[in-house]
Amino acid sequence: MLLIGNGRLLTRDKARPYFENGAVATEGNKILEVGDFDALREKYRGADFLDARGGLILPAFINTHEHIYSAMARGLAVKGYNPHGFLDILDGLWWTIDRNLDNENTYLSAMATYIDCIKNGVTTIFDHHASYGEISGSLFAIERAARECGIRSCLCYEISDREGPEKARLAVRENVDFARHVRETNDDRIASMMGMHASFTISDETMELCRSEKPEEIGYHIHVAEGIEDLQLCLKEHGKRIVDRLFDWDILGEKTLLAHCIYINPHEMRLIQDSGSMVVHNPESNMGNACGCPPTMELVHRGILTGLGTDGYTHDMLESWKVANILHKHHLCDPTAAWSEVPEMLFVNNARIANRYFRQKLGVLEEGAAADIIISDYIPLTPMDASNLDSHLLFGMEGRSVVTTVANGKVLMKDRELQELDEAAILAKVREGARRLAGKING
Repeated sequence: MLLIGNGRLLTRDKARPYFENGAVATEGNKILEVGDFDALREKYRGADFLDARGGLILPAFINTHEHIYSAMARGLAVKGYNPHGFLDILDGLWWTIDRNLDNENTYLSAMATYIDCIKNGVTTIFDHHASYGEISGSLFAIERAARECGIRSCLCYEISDREGPEKARLAVRENVDFARHVRETNDDRIASMMGMHASFTISDETMELCRSEKPEEIGYHIHVAEGIEDLQLCLKEHGKRIVDRLFDWDILGEKTLLAHCIYINPHEMRLIQDSGSMVVHNPESNMGNACGCPPTMELVHRGILTGLGTDGYTHDMLESWKVANILHKHHLCDPTAAWSEVPEMLFVNNARIANRYFRQKLGVLEEGAAADIIISDYIPLTPMDASNLDSHLLFGMEGRSVVTTVANGKVLMKDRELQELDEAAILAKVREGARRLAGKING
């Protein structure tokens, strides 16, 4: 048993959102009870105790769109890389990296990403993987890292014709093999989806293969209208808009996650809403790639289930929230924009998205929910109560404010020290892998 207490408790439970001095009792991978610290300390005297020291206790974060394969891009200089637009960025950097990734470096990229997730209080991710240097077994390599690090993960491989039809078929096969493995192991810590890159890199023949091979129990994870080029090519080659094309290929649905959705119109929004499909917004990536600002506020107001991701740009969900908050205020010239919508995306919608794939209730501290809990060292200088929690988090915290991370009932980090992993040894191997990757790319 574990008792986490002696701090301000933010539960994300609407019935009991805040305790001035609260605690969470856990047993195994579930929360037993949430309440006042003194009462629970007395009740669970035999439990191991994690002291929040007056900081914040809150549910761990969920990231609904990650890219593990980008971990070794930091500081990488690619010879001849001089991008003038989004397609140049994709081909010159990201596709160049993934063409040179083998399963060993995929595994090391996952280890590096998961370590950063732990340090930023993220315990559940939806990853969208590409490694056209070695496709077969790549999702299994990520799963190995996920299990070693203790991060709940929904994985997929991004199918694309950009490297030719044979590799597209291998990509489909990797998704199918991994989905079958997930079904057979029946472990609620690992889930799968059918990954697809984007409409403009997927032929009708590959769309048909995806539709015919996709296991019934999973949906798709696909980039949608991230760049204007995706829309332009869809109109030119298929005579229809992207979401219409996805609808025609039976890709939309309650288990399908659409990343970005920048260049979509009201008709497409209705298709997304009527199909129950999910959307994930990645503000920093969109801004960094100069792709544009999506109509995220309209999606939320229409009732479309819209979450918040990072696209691999960061692993800090609070950073993503901060950027989304100012992006939409600036874009709409409205200082009230994004104030309530983005925290709803991060704390409510991300959990709803995750619970379409994971059975145990996530994103809330209440009896029976997953024991995914973090402690932050943030101690407010101004009054805190249930009415101003989001303001304190937005302006007072960042990902590295997290000092302790508990996932599925296991203490992964305590007082900023990883408990299950030899961080120095792992990162030494990552550095070796990154040097090898850079040498392959520029050799």
